[in-house]
Amino acid sequence: MELILKENVAGLGYKDDIVQVKDGYGRNYLIPTGKAVIASVSAKKVLAENLKQRAHKLAKIKADAEALAAKLQAIEPLKIATKVSNSGAIYGSVNGLHIAEELAKLGFEIDRKTIAIKDVKEVGSYTATVRLHKEVSVEIPFEVVAEEA
Repeated sequence: MELILKENVAGLGYKDDIVQVKDGYGRNYLIPTGKAVIASVSAKKVLAENLKQRAHKLAKIKADAEALAAKLQAIEPLKIATKVSNSGAIYGSVNGLHIAEELAKLGFEIDRKTIAIKDVKEVGSYTATVRLHKEVSVEIPFEVVAEEA
């Protein structure tokens, strides 16, 4: 089944992408939730016209994302303090929300949903990937340290 995405769908594509999905996924999830529409001939023509009209605006959005990525690459590794057991394992885990909060303290308003991190369960140095645009992503180094009592 061929669909046009109406919003970004993690692991599938970005808004206005034309994607191939299984019939059940499209008819039972993507279309009823408003995340996609069927890619008919007329819908593709409308999409092409909309993309043509938005090309200039999209170029500016991409340029803004690239500028933000350059600023984010210049920051020092973030330090995230958390409660740690005697063996060095942390209680809970560090996730995108923690990274977003640390970036907010530095003046960067980044949506936590755009931050991808592998499981962080121990003290150490890691990297998080921030997807600012479908063509622009940046690696943010961070360090998990023990919270001082």
